[in-house]
Amino acid sequence: MRHLISINDLTDDDLRALVARGAELSAAGRPVDRPLDGDVVGVYFSKTSTRTRTAFSAGALRLGAQIVTYGPGDLQLNTGETSEDTGRVMSRMLDVLVARTAGDEAEMRAWAAQDRMAVVNAMSATEHPTQALTDLTTLLRRFGRIEGLRILYVGEGNNTASALALALTRFPGVHLELRTPDGYGLQDAYRERAAEQARRHGATFREAHHMAELPEGLDVVYTTRWQTTGTAKADPDWRDVFAPFQVTRRIWEDSPTAAFMHDLPAHRGDEVTAEVLDGPASIAFDQAENKMHSAMAVLEWCRGALPGGTPRTVLATTTTGAESHA
Repeated sequence: MRHLISINDLTDDDLRALVARGAELSAAGRPVDRPLDGDVVGVYFSKTSTRTRTAFSAGALRLGAQIVTYGPGDLQLNTGETSEDTGRVMSRMLDVLVARTAGDEAEMRAWAAQDRMAVVNAMSATEHPTQALTDLTTLLRRFGRIEGLRILYVGEGNNTASALALALTRFPGVHLELRTPDGYGLQDAYRERAAEQARRHGATFREAHHMAELPEGLDVVYTTRWQTTGTAKADPDWRDVFAPFQVTRRIWEDSPTAAFMHDLPAHRGDEVTAEVLDGPASIAFDQAENKMHSAMAVLEWCRGALPGGTPRTVLATTTTGAESHA
């Protein structure tokens, strides 16, 4: 039984094994075995979700588990029960709890303070670790490797960016460059951890608050919606600050073969133009489908059905723009 509350909870071997297993499941289409047969997975989302909730629900069912779902008003947390007591009770009935909350990781850490039930962070205010695993799974499927990729992330330094920075900087030769609006960058703790990991693993990590002199020869351009789920911006003029960071075809002038990724949902005409999102470079909907394959890998890992270690060999695919079933 293992918890996944932050990318920092994973060893390097765990990270690679999870990404390789997600890519393997993606290549296969459906799992062959049902290693979670007899397990019960709780799915608790206090905030809206299309892809992540569906991915973990469908993934658990495909692996043989049964699911129990909870909405934002269903738990006695709303009447004053402590997070610790909620976790202790749930752990006597569930094998895994997949949760999305509006707060930081503290509540999930409280649920994880027992030794019976695995806890999975399906997005907190500060980090979205299962999104990063999905993204790396998609990269491995697309390129056959993660090492040495040149990736540009454009937009807010939100929970997706935090998890992506923690994950990608563990791979040698990766160049990860963030372009974030001034005042909307990565939190200091995540920036410092990513920079330290990059030094240790032979990667390159940079962040700037403008769109001038973008790197050339990119493999991937990544963006996310400007209004992160469950948040609002205090500055009434925030759209003026974000406007220069829209992803348009102009970025492809110096990186003509780059793939485009987006964690979705997308707002065409805000963070990205429809021409890019629906164009031939986009693998955003393959990425969305891979949420389910990555979720299955996470569930297997949490239940001990996927040991850490040397990742399997996964062939790259050249598919782009395929329709998603997510």
